[in-house]
Amino acid sequence: MSKKQSDKKGGIVYSTDPTFSFEDEGVNDVQTIDKKDQPLIIKIDRKQRAGKAVTLIEGFIGKEEDLEALGKDLKTHCGTGGSVKDGIILIQGDQIEKLCTYLQKKGFLKARKGR
Repeated sequence: MSKKQSDKKGGIVYSTDPTFSFEDEGVNDVQTIDKKDQPLIIKIDRKQRAGKAVTLIEGFIGKEEDLEALGKDLKTHCGTGGSVKDGIILIQGDQIEKLCTYLQKKGFLKARKGR
């Protein structure tokens, strides 16, 4: 049995409330908005990474699958590793210029450099 199992009940095992139900209240179907309307912010982070630079892409609005696909596309373009965590795409190294121009070519017109 895998240690990592998705918890669809939010950790609730038992409830004494007779009107309680296990509906997915927190899950709403967020639709991915158009590329030209995505307010992406690209910035460098070195905190808690032993001084190594990581490029962060924040502000994506949409489905988790689309975010994962964008992250994979960006990692392939830069030829580096990275990951997608908590709605943020992390790309190893200082790739801010390369990512900014690539995203704008792909149609993300609101992609801009952050602080």
